[in-house]
Amino acid sequence: MSSLAGGGDPGGGDGDPPRAAERPTDSRRTEGRATEKKCSWASYMTNTSTMIVMIGLPARGKTYMSKKLTRYLNWIGVPTKVFNLGEYRREAVQSYKSYDFFRHDNAEAMKIRKQCALIALQDVKMYLNEEGGQIAVFDATNTTRERRDLILGFAQENSYKVFFVESVCDDPDVIAENIMDVKVSSPDYPERNRESVMEDFLKRIECYKVTYQPLDPDQHDKDCSFIQVINVGQRFLVNRVRDYIQSKIVYYLMNIRVHSHSIYLCRHGESEHNIQGLIGGDAGLSARGKEFARALRGFVENQKIVGLKVWTSQLKRTIQTAEALGVPYEQWKILNEIDAGVCEEMSYEMIRDKYPEEYAMRDQDKYHYRYPGGESYQDLVQRLEPVIMELERQGNVLVICHQAVMRCLLAYFLDKSADDLPYLKCPLHVVLKLTPVAYGCKVDMFDLKVEAVNTHRNRPLACGRHDVPPALLRRNSFTPMSSQDQVKRPRLFSVGNPPRTPLPPALDATQESDEFTEKPETLNCFSPADSDDSVQK
Repeated sequence: MSSLAGGGDPGGGDGDPPRAAERPTDSRRTEGRATEKKCSWASYMTNTSTMIVMIGLPARGKTYMSKKLTRYLNWIGVPTKVFNLGEYRREAVQSYKSYDFFRHDNAEAMKIRKQCALIALQDVKMYLNEEGGQIAVFDATNTTRERRDLILGFAQENSYKVFFVESVCDDPDVIAENIMDVKVSSPDYPERNRESVMEDFLKRIECYKVTYQPLDPDQHDKDCSFIQVINVGQRFLVNRVRDYIQSKIVYYLMNIRVHSHSIYLCRHGESEHNIQGLIGGDAGLSARGKEFARALRGFVENQKIVGLKVWTSQLKRTIQTAEALGVPYEQWKILNEIDAGVCEEMSYEMIRDKYPEEYAMRDQDKYHYRYPGGESYQDLVQRLEPVIMELERQGNVLVICHQAVMRCLLAYFLDKSADDLPYLKCPLHVVLKLTPVAYGCKVDMFDLKVEAVNTHRNRPLACGRHDVPPALLRRNSFTPMSSQDQVKRPRLFSVGNPPRTPLPPALDATQESDEFTEKPETLNCFSPADSDDSVQK
């Protein structure tokens, strides 16, 4: 297309490549996104496709930010994909020889790099226009105004918004650490000799410095939307944030930190409701649950975790689990389990018998299904966003939570889709240790060898919105699946404390009389009950 015409551009090199390309370019254009997230509340706020364009010299963490940002946006329900120019370059040039390929006076190499950029932009167009994508992250150096003008022209021709993310770093220690952590394992250096890799990559950086033109917030780029991340988050410069999604991008990038830490996730000890097969309520720990709490204390002591913080929900079973540790802990209301509405403190068999339509709807689309008067997994993701931000900023943290909550947190760190999220296995009495690595997260599992009931329910063999085109599933926001009549009820709700408003005809109040019989010992003193970690589901 005409807006892509032009000569070679030394500033359009590839970004920090995570791995060798595994498929030909044509397959990129037609690859489906069946495994990616469906849209949700956040994507409803996005009415125009957006290109996030990375800028910066090599080894400045551009690919690290690209991947984390993409994972976050997909998690909140905005379909996002990274287009890493390094992968395109390696498809065009099968073997990398030396830094000479990135010299601005290497005419043959410049032609190849320009062609790779044009192909990548066409793939961006295919993704945003035909595959249901909403945000494309263009991960490359993009260090010259010529290359950025090329991208801006392409975006204007296709009516895309553009948000630049420039990583500026002049700390030699940070740069050297990034080269050793990431570039040594790059497909460009199969021999992985640390000394030779360092020498070649530093020369590659010098090739880019010759033509590097940083963003100019005072003159040339004053009308562009961008954020400059300076020295790995020590300072930020934000310019002309124009919409909701751009504000979310800024919010996220200002919260992530590059530091060594681990996150420990576990559920509370087995509760009395777990044993009884009931969802919801605020039951205390069973005998085996108390045994797990003691075992968890031994685990924490043996790990010798420096500066460990402990977080719980405001429900009794997580608090009792934390009390056994003998250390300070913080209670987070937003860590409370998913709210099952009028179905709380019922078994799934009771729900199936009394509300068969509700039972079937949940199996059809568990992520979007909302309990009458309660929440969906989609709602829970929205509620847990502040927890994710704090986990990104904090050091070592142990989160004692619930099954649905743990699934949502795991889905963020492991980049799981909305379809897979509600079926992640989070067994009782097991601790997961998550340690962020270069472009992902390492998971270690510790079984504390305390017997407990199995509360996992496998995915039904046939479920999903098969009558809706896949592209629309990704493009449009859903109203979460639920009954037409939603019961509004107080958050403090348990046995003996029924809804203050009448139940809809589909949920006849006369059928609830047995369920709401007074049982003082199970009154909820905190907030909504643990509805998703009490029974098999």
